[in-house]
Amino acid sequence: MTESQIIGAVRHAADVVILGAGPAGLVLGNLLLAAGVDCVILERATRAQLTARSRAGFLAANTVRVLDRHGLAEGLRRHGKEHAVCEFRTEDGRFRLDYGGLGLGERHTVYPQHLLVADLLTHYQQAGGQIRFGTEAQAVADIGTSRPRVTVRESGGREETWQARYVAGCDGRHGAARRSLPPGSFRHHRHDHGISWLGLLAEAPPSLDAVGYAVHPQGFAGHMARTPSVTRYYLQTERGSAAEAWSEERIWAELELRMRATEHGPLHRGPIVQRAVVDLESDVLEPLRHGSLILAGDAASLLSPSAAKGANLAVLEAELLAEALVADLMHGDGGGLATYSERCLRYIWRAQEFSNWMVRLLHTTPGHDAGAPFQDALRRSRLDSLRTSRSHQDWFAEHYVGV
Repeated sequence: MTESQIIGAVRHAADVVILGAGPAGLVLGNLLLAAGVDCVILERATRAQLTARSRAGFLAANTVRVLDRHGLAEGLRRHGKEHAVCEFRTEDGRFRLDYGGLGLGERHTVYPQHLLVADLLTHYQQAGGQIRFGTEAQAVADIGTSRPRVTVRESGGREETWQARYVAGCDGRHGAARRSLPPGSFRHHRHDHGISWLGLLAEAPPSLDAVGYAVHPQGFAGHMARTPSVTRYYLQTERGSAAEAWSEERIWAELELRMRATEHGPLHRGPIVQRAVVDLESDVLEPLRHGSLILAGDAASLLSPSAAKGANLAVLEAELLAEALVADLMHGDGGGLATYSERCLRYIWRAQEFSNWMVRLLHTTPGHDAGAPFQDALRRSRLDSLRTSRSHQDWFAEHYVGV
């Protein structure tokens, strides 16, 4: 097909085509729209599906600053709750860290991600932003040129094409952006932590006024408040186990056992309204820019959920990418795009390091591992240092809240 035929076949165009309407795509879309850049967001889910996904809920201080800076923080300022304490429960007892008073003195804001997505989406649409729901990107072509094309399938099955100056891949690790990278053009760093969590959402009030991390011979358990009536829990489970195999009675029994409810107080029970098994994995793609295709959010890197960094990195990357695209498209300055990948990867690898440290801190080593006694002794030593060393606590606070 000649170039003239390709142009004739294109039915839609925008300066920036954004794939995916998660935090990265929506923050990017809002910032580009505010700067006067012609953009469109293509999202395979419906609006109802998008705003019902219950994901992360811990926003770092820098994330709140970014959203504040661009007028996108009204909802979280009204309904979010500041949080600054975590509690560890182990075989050696329990201890609490008021990390908001340590390190840089920064706190998290607890605001469920689906509410943030709804806020960002409403702001984008009210400002006149284009978004196409039920539109699944299939492939990105011609990324080595200044006229990349995105082929999509609409909800009715019809295939269409979008042409752009740049394509922002914010569509996750399995999206079209990653699939469209030429073989040999990137390095893919992957690590499977060999650990699985059963993620749970309970219609029950929080059982403690802190994030709860419980280390137990039966496996890790976690407690994270979402709202006054909803709590997120995690249970370490065998790799390959099905979420449906866990009855509600078994779930609550294991949570109370691992969180040592007999010693530290009972848990508030309620219906389990959502459950899913998550395998703890990490990956990073390098570089993040490939000509006119640029990656952000989970398309750029995946972190284990142990340190609540994923959504916060996505917002940070979206702001950096928006600044670079505005400079290029509005002022002819391509310097920001040239350094985008390097700048983001510095933050990504720091977040990966802390996330990996948290994985090793919170999980006992399987008994069949020959090095289990040694590794578990190291874990107990790390926890003891975190309990007693002010310098270690300051380091934890800075990295726990920071990106």
